[in-house]
Amino acid sequence: MMLQLPLLLASLALLSAAAAAQQPAAPVFATVGTAVISAAEYDAAFAVAQRNRFYHRQAPVAEVEALKREVGDQLINRILLAEEAARRNIVPDRGRIDAQVQGYERRYGNSPQWPRMKAEMLPALIAELEKRSVIERLEAQVREVGTPDEAALRQYYAEHKEKFTEPERVKVSVILLKVDPSSPKAAWDQAREEAASIRARLARGAEFAELARLHSADGSAEKGGDMGYLHRGMLPEPVQDTVDKLVPGSLSEPITVLEGIALLRVDDRKVARQRDFDDVRERVEQLWRREAADEAFATFIAGLRAAAAVKVVDASRYPGVPGSATAARAN
Repeated sequence: MMLQLPLLLASLALLSAAAAAQQPAAPVFATVGTAVISAAEYDAAFAVAQRNRFYHRQAPVAEVEALKREVGDQLINRILLAEEAARRNIVPDRGRIDAQVQGYERRYGNSPQWPRMKAEMLPALIAELEKRSVIERLEAQVREVGTPDEAALRQYYAEHKEKFTEPERVKVSVILLKVDPSSPKAAWDQAREEAASIRARLARGAEFAELARLHSADGSAEKGGDMGYLHRGMLPEPVQDTVDKLVPGSLSEPITVLEGIALLRVDDRKVARQRDFDDVRERVEQLWRREAADEAFATFIAGLRAAAAVKVVDASRYPGVPGSATAARAN
């Protein structure tokens, strides 16, 4: 995937920050064996991650602290993965890297910034793409978990029934008397009285679909108020609470919703049902592979961390590590 210009600029900023680690007096975030992660490199990576995660919103302190540690772990793991890839003699995907560089030329060639960026940063950018490539290839190797046998799939299916269960679905019809949210109380009272009148007519045997076509402002009016089968989460909470109390064929009292006053009728309920294994076998295998690959990679990273000499020098950038120079181990 080609980098957008802002992301490319961010990547170049990270490369510049990484170069700061070579300066003897540069503040250090952490060491991984003989490799050094500078505070500047960490700060540049955190700025990119924070922007991508939170955009411009004010994030809760706990989320920011968690992201700080996540960024630190990523920088540490990246060094360990690159070293392991070198030990395994994994080489970068040269064709892909060349295509990426050519893509930058096509995309940014007309940018006034590109000639300067190319002259100053292209060698470092290519080195970065090479590092990413070998890490991606190593990760792909580790994540290759093979093909599960039938017994493993059936065990996964049995242990994760909730993933293969169709939720309860309720067939609902509605008559909505629209009221502008800014309307005075009198307008709401009038709509509520009209809804009560319609409900009384329904109780005397009037056709719901006919009255919905005549009175409802909901998009379902042309279908006689029929909203179809809905599952939990598709309706606003107050409406869902009302629907939960209705049995098929029963009608609600007039209720206030954001758009006005509504009458609801439950027409049918389909209970939650676990789908047969044969019907979801492909999905079972997809989930099994994904979870097994995630577990394999997490175990692999933990092994690299356990065997490595990792020291966090600046604990302020790595919450949860007591002291100012603490050995960091993966959880």
